[in-house]
Amino acid sequence: MLSTRKIRKGACRTPVGIFSEYHCIICTYHKYALTLRAVFNRISVGHKNLNKATFAGLIIALGIIYGDIGTSPLYVFNEICNGKVISEDLILGGLSCIIWTLTLQTTVKYVLLTLKADNKGEGGIFSLFALVRRHGKWTVFPAMVGGAALLADGMITPPISVASAVEGLRNIPVLHDITDWTIVNIILAIITALFFAQQFGTGAIGKAFGPIMTVWFLMLALLGVYHLNDDWGIMKAFNPYFAIKLLTTYPKGFWILGAVFLCTTGAEALYSDLGHCGRGNIRISWIFVKTALILNYLGQGAWLLTQRGHVWHAEDMNPFYELMPQWFLLPGIIIATMAAIIASQALISGSFTLISEAIKLNLWPKMKINYPTVERGQLFIPGINFLLFLGCTVVVLIFQKSSNMGAAYGLAITLCMIMTSTLFAYYMFIKRVPIVWIAAYLMIFLSIEFSFLVANLEKFPHGGYVAVIVGGGLFLVMLVWFKARKIKNRYVEFVRLEDYVPILQELSNDKSITKYATHLVYLTSANNPKEIEHKIIFSILYRKPKRADIYWFVHVDVLDDPYTMEYAVQTIVPNEIIRVEFRLGFRVEHKIQLMFRKVVEEMVQNKEVNVVSRYESLSKNNVKGDFRFIVMEKFLSRDNDLPLWERLVMSGYFILKKFSLSEERGFGLDSSDVTVEKYPIIVSSVTDFNLKRVDED
Repeated sequence: MLSTRKIRKGACRTPVGIFSEYHCIICTYHKYALTLRAVFNRISVGHKNLNKATFAGLIIALGIIYGDIGTSPLYVFNEICNGKVISEDLILGGLSCIIWTLTLQTTVKYVLLTLKADNKGEGGIFSLFALVRRHGKWTVFPAMVGGAALLADGMITPPISVASAVEGLRNIPVLHDITDWTIVNIILAIITALFFAQQFGTGAIGKAFGPIMTVWFLMLALLGVYHLNDDWGIMKAFNPYFAIKLLTTYPKGFWILGAVFLCTTGAEALYSDLGHCGRGNIRISWIFVKTALILNYLGQGAWLLTQRGHVWHAEDMNPFYELMPQWFLLPGIIIATMAAIIASQALISGSFTLISEAIKLNLWPKMKINYPTVERGQLFIPGINFLLFLGCTVVVLIFQKSSNMGAAYGLAITLCMIMTSTLFAYYMFIKRVPIVWIAAYLMIFLSIEFSFLVANLEKFPHGGYVAVIVGGGLFLVMLVWFKARKIKNRYVEFVRLEDYVPILQELSNDKSITKYATHLVYLTSANNPKEIEHKIIFSILYRKPKRADIYWFVHVDVLDDPYTMEYAVQTIVPNEIIRVEFRLGFRVEHKIQLMFRKVVEEMVQNKEVNVVSRYESLSKNNVKGDFRFIVMEKFLSRDNDLPLWERLVMSGYFILKKFSLSEERGFGLDSSDVTVEKYPIIVSSVTDFNLKRVDED
């Protein structure tokens, strides 16, 4: 008898101005845009609620989605001009690169296209991986590279954002001589407070994010418009000719792309936060955000054109703060710092979600996850919080200035964007988009992203190695955990459950054996309900016979959907052998004991099972029997003969396992109801060896 039920909670457009000289160009390409829209509409999952936009949703999107990309005006032009003589070619070319990067990379790739690849309303590289993994096993590798790169980026974004904001204090006359270490201490204090506050959740703080970021973007737009009159020639930057001229004729112009790329680093986070706001809210709010960003960049460019002939030193001046009137400096710095904190918060929260998804997809060791609020998506992972805090602190102490941090920033996230492009192209292939459009997508965006990657490689000896080392280490953790699971699967032996049903029934009724528990619960990895691991049968029958009134076999199936919560019950022998299968989304917390208790309660109400103790004295008083969970802890047997690579993988796996969450805590089991049994993993038995018996006289 098989039944499926749901587990209920509780019971448990981009205005850039209309310029007549470009109007014909826009009209020419309009029909191609309509064609593209028709083609890519077929790759949209099409959730109606996801496409809806509300006023509240737009405000929330401003607070959550655009922190990283929204604070980029603090440091992008500073990095472009650093150490260079200010010239018209440099400013117009750099600004043109920024405008077209925001248009092609952020608007077209992410806002218009990639947001269509939502997994039941959720986005991000692991959600995209969940959509395609059943169609290609190779997709796990770009997913791991992208996830590791995005997490490594999380260690640089908070320091560079906060540092760029705090360094504005030097623009205030009375604080002009403030020392570098004072700035560093302020940055560290802000970062420390930020990470300390994570444990309490961001529900209350999050409500203020939207209004603050709205003020921030309005400030960006107004400051930019205020300085357009400095040099109206800046409007020529909308012509891509100046970007091409910079990259091809300016001395070392191509390498400026490494600084230009910083204007779009938050695009990946925009996709990752899809589930918090919805596609409609993101697309409409992006019109406002992109307008504010471009206006501010135009203002900075116009002001910089008044500085022709001067050598720019990023550590002494920042064009962003030069836009501010003297009387507005302090309020402006405060607003910038708050925006930087929000940008950091959004990336930290995104890192928690990223790791949570990786754990459910078996790409990361199990870690303790707390849920400080009841809001959907709100979670806190202490281990990752400490790791990010340690990484951010080290980055601040090593680089100290935002101009130095910019040398390390962007290299990792470029890899993540390339991986996303790869997976999205495969997603389009699965959705049967014409191959010509897939080829065009790859040709355009991989050309852009590999250009950014090559330009960012210049940063490697100047600090980019930090992001590469961190990202490489995180990827190695994922690779070891994934590969070890594949090696272990060679060992797991399944047997037909029906072959052991009679024996289990006889054991249950054999009163000569002391009863081990009234209800004995095993967690099984068998996807086939007619099979069971041989090790479980061995544990029940051979190690020490475990007599119980009812044997429960519980299986957890992690689905590609993010928030599914269902279970199925198969009664193999009424009131003797029952199998429960939980079908949980990859973002659902595994509170198996609470869920199992809920299942049992519903089965009792439906008179599908009797959980009253079968001891006479307890039965007549209607006392419920005890439940005992058996968790089987693995260790690597000495009786293994593995190749060097696999031996290293398994050694790394068990080292990681020492620092990871135990099986019982990972599944949300109460330790008082759990018995842990150790069993060996023999993945490759030792070959026979010659052992001779010698008979002595």
